[in-house]
Amino acid sequence: MATPDFDLNDIKRRMQGAVASLSKDLGSLRTGRATPSLLDPIQVDAYGSMMPMAQVATVSVPEPRLLSISVWDRSMVTAVEKAIRESDLGLNPQTEGQTIRLRIPEMNEQRRKEMVKVAHKYAEESRVAVRHVRRDGLDHLKKLLKDSAISEDDEKRQAGDVQKATDQFIAEIDGVLASKEKEIMQV
Repeated sequence: MATPDFDLNDIKRRMQGAVASLSKDLGSLRTGRATPSLLDPIQVDAYGSMMPMAQVATVSVPEPRLLSISVWDRSMVTAVEKAIRESDLGLNPQTEGQTIRLRIPEMNEQRRKEMVKVAHKYAEESRVAVRHVRRDGLDHLKKLLKDSAISEDDEKRQAGDVQKATDQFIAEIDGVLASKEKEIMQV
């Protein structure tokens, strides 16, 4: 039976948002392998406003440790190059006409451990977000119980469903983190 004003699917959707956000954040972490998502956080000063890299150039991966950036407008090449240099990625762009090449250097052990710490921080932020959604759902159920909109049995059953969803998404976050950690530490 569906409870009035309570939607478990909405809670699951919000928890899934936290997992999706974590995946996006982890995608921008440098692992020693070239991926186009590495440049997602970079904003380029283009035509008087800040634009994401994807709106001024095409990023491709011709080799496992090389990114090739084809800038669409020749006048934007220096702005893209400057944005890459000023980013905290520690990459040195090499320009050839409208193409910028980025060699992804090997990461040393210390840098890998720093990246793992950052990944753990992102994962903890996602776990906290999932727990906030759980708290909102449980508070909503308590309010419905207090207003006599649902019975105690329904409240307990649905609170159990919310907890199951929370456990499922926390486990998913841990899985995403474990695979990213393995990818970062791989030499």
